[in-house]
Amino acid sequence: MKLKTFLIFLVISFIFSSCRKEEREFIQTPEDEVLEANSNIAALMQRTALNDGSVDNIVDRANCFNIAFPYTVNVNGVDIDVNSEEDYAVIECVFDQTEDNSTLNISFPITIVLADYSEVTINSLSEFDAYTNSCNDENEYDDDIECIDFIFPIEASIFNPNNELLETITIENDNQLLDFIDDLDEDNITTIDFPITVILANDTQVSINNFVALETTIEDAIDTCDEDDDYDYSDDDCDDCTPSQLEDLLLGCSDWEVDKLERNGNDYDNAYNGYVFNFFNDGTMSVYWNSIIEYGTWTTSGTGNNLEVLINVPALPLCNNNWILHEIENCSVETKIDLRVGNEDRLRYENNCN
Repeated sequence: MKLKTFLIFLVISFIFSSCRKEEREFIQTPEDEVLEANSNIAALMQRTALNDGSVDNIVDRANCFNIAFPYTVNVNGVDIDVNSEEDYAVIECVFDQTEDNSTLNISFPITIVLADYSEVTINSLSEFDAYTNSCNDENEYDDDIECIDFIFPIEASIFNPNNELLETITIENDNQLLDFIDDLDEDNITTIDFPITVILANDTQVSINNFVALETTIEDAIDTCDEDDDYDYSDDDCDDCTPSQLEDLLLGCSDWEVDKLERNGNDYDNAYNGYVFNFFNDGTMSVYWNSIIEYGTWTTSGTGNNLEVLINVPALPLCNNNWILHEIENCSVETKIDLRVGNEDRLRYENNCN
């Protein structure tokens, strides 16, 4: 409201002084309340508003654009209609069932959405490859800032001193914000109705009161998250995993079996065939096989992609590790809990309880 009041005062001052231009008083808005074209804060806002093309890398392996819904792909011989981001998980489930030699073919024509939200119709694989080849490779620098987002709507005011017109606009999304930044005119006085709110990668919401604070907040946020600009679709499956989610599965289902086991790069998948694992509320666990029963302990800590599972069964040293939860897979009647440490240690429990 402070900025709107100032602009109304500015308009009035121009109107009442229009007959005597030489006596018009120049009134300068405080620097932290004006958005100037070609400024650093304008560039940061623009980069934050760019379209993130990495969200559908499981399909297009391209960070500089995404494919507009709806479209159809064929994954390992299975046709899948992709109508929303939730369907990426369906594609991953089909991939996970084979793990090796997976294929994905896109049914053309499709529409791709570029970084500036412009759309292009693609009619063939050769056209598609031309656009994917124009993108930076995985994990290379790109302009978009993904670790912070604006919460909309945002109110903005534009005063044109030449025609003495004041325009107030409402910005509803990133696309409109990008257009707003692109249209900045250095001859105009452009302001935003602070406070505005941004959300950080850890879901913290921050209230911003001026452009100086906004500039600092965006710059501080740039490297605070994994922008996931790679083609490993399974490396971030636990973004939203919680200890309670994992504990509910382990406690709610009985008689877990070891589906995969690797230590130091060596395959021990068959080492515990016929072994049955059960987890209990008090932090203990049991393992039963051939009329033998052994006991150990388990604990969970952390969250998301840093959720740790400490397993200690003295009689079964291959199982013991401070594991990191890599994925909870429940694509079919089976539930799989995939635990890993680095690239050489892996323990995956399997259960028909879903």
